[in-house]
Amino acid sequence: MTAPQTLPQAQRQRCEVWTRVMGYHRPVSAFNPGKQSEHRERVHFTESAALAGRQ
Repeated sequence: MTAPQTLPQAQRQRCEVWTRVMGYHRPVSAFNPGKQSEHRERVHFTESAALAGRQ
């Protein structure tokens, strides 16, 4: 496996993140500052972590 490469800043492109809130898909950039902060603090579910905690 090779080491990850990082693009120069001039070649990078901003990625818009969308999430589902109350049944609607919305871009996180459209959230108010409080909701954006809450979104950054979310812990994402991973199956391997859930299975490890089941011991």
